[in-house]
Amino acid sequence: MKRIIAVNGKKELGQFIDFPHDLYKADPNYVPELFIAQRDMLTPGKHPFHKHSTLQTFLALDGDKVVGRIAAIQNNNHNTINKVNDGFFGFFDCINDQETADLLLDTAAKWLKEKSLSTMVGPVNFSTNEICALLIEGFDGPPVAMMPYNAPYYLQLLENSGFSKKVDLRAYRFAAGHYNDRSAKLVTALEERLTRSNIIIRKINLKNFKEESAALREVYNKAWDKNLGFVPMTDDEFDYTAKDLKMIMDPDFCLLAEQEGKIVGFALAIPDINQVLIKIKRGRLFPTGLYKLLTQRKKIEGIRILLLGVVDGYRKMGIEACLYGLIIQAFQAKNMKYAEASWTLDHNDLINKPIEQIGGELYRKYRILEKGL
Repeated sequence: MKRIIAVNGKKELGQFIDFPHDLYKADPNYVPELFIAQRDMLTPGKHPFHKHSTLQTFLALDGDKVVGRIAAIQNNNHNTINKVNDGFFGFFDCINDQETADLLLDTAAKWLKEKSLSTMVGPVNFSTNEICALLIEGFDGPPVAMMPYNAPYYLQLLENSGFSKKVDLRAYRFAAGHYNDRSAKLVTALEERLTRSNIIIRKINLKNFKEESAALREVYNKAWDKNLGFVPMTDDEFDYTAKDLKMIMDPDFCLLAEQEGKIVGFALAIPDINQVLIKIKRGRLFPTGLYKLLTQRKKIEGIRILLLGVVDGYRKMGIEACLYGLIIQAFQAKNMKYAEASWTLDHNDLINKPIEQIGGELYRKYRILEKGL
């Protein structure tokens, strides 16, 4: 007999975090999330999301065996800023069983309705600033850093429960030697042109990280404000994320466009840390996971181009091309084997066409779904 229980204690939270490890134990493409990071994210007082919003996690049990999980999420900042009344579901994992999926989704829907929310959107783990969407095309390899992964049957489970497409997201892949490096060759000319407008491109200064991070937060919240459902990060949320990223950041891949001391754009590519995390059993750093994390980072062969944005008023000046060109130069200098640019909105031709023009291959698609409550 299947039943749903609310996660209210440490034991259930541990089961909630560990369930995907058991579900995907035979899948060579599955990458476990670090246990400590997931625990902190889901614990009030640990992650700054809980200062302004709320969630409830649930487990589906068949007898004593966990067969599914879900989080019902009320993101107050999202609704206030976007003037909507959405509820979210996230952290959704389930065996290939419609009854189990329906139990989980109906339970989350009931919780959201009790909060007087009118739409259920997901999968979204808090907001689009965190891991979000459902993989629907491109199941042939592990996900790159901070991208979702799920079994192909998830889409059918959600559609059978009444969910439909809200928006699709794209991921592009660049293989070493198989892309147009024209922008890298034009970097010098592009930088000279930008200099005439008193714009310089420089690497992030990790020794002055606190001040740099504060300036980047302002640019991030301005440059991405027109993205679908975008929620500006609070100061605490940005600092929390920046602190995590700093641990894996390579300054050669974090570039700032600056005009007379004011940052007007930036690009960030991060090492594909999933190449290491895939080897850390059940996401535990102890006893051997930390050693693997520290010793194998230098063997990482790929990057994820995570962010590239320019504030309004400075777009189409060549800043974007210059940032891309410098990242390509660093990619070449470090003999990297692949890069992924992700994610982009499916309908955002302003971003997608330039990526395709320099040789990006559309190789994965993701979907955010919705359902009325």
